[in-house]
Amino acid sequence: MKEEPINNQVFTIKDEKGVEKECEVLFTFDSPETQKSYIVYTDNEKEEDGSLKVYANIYIKNGSNKTLYPIETEEEWNTIESILSKLEEKSEEAK
Repeated sequence: MKEEPINNQVFTIKDEKGVEKECEVLFTFDSPETQKSYIVYTDNEKEEDGSLKVYANIYIKNGSNKTLYPIETEEEWNTIESILSKLEEKSEEAK
């Protein structure tokens, strides 16, 4: 499994209230285990503790469009959290 960092790619989504939000893609990856593609992104809002809010979805490529679907299993969330932890460690080491 290889995560692909993406620089400056943005897209717009509608939240549960129908409000459009601009989001920045952090990275995408394909999982050989699940045979699915995943996208990890942020709307650059902060959590109460000051950390960046990060979201993840399954996505299906339809030409230049991507359709987002919810993450389905605990195993998928664990994989995403593991990748985020590794990236955070690399970021800390670089400082």
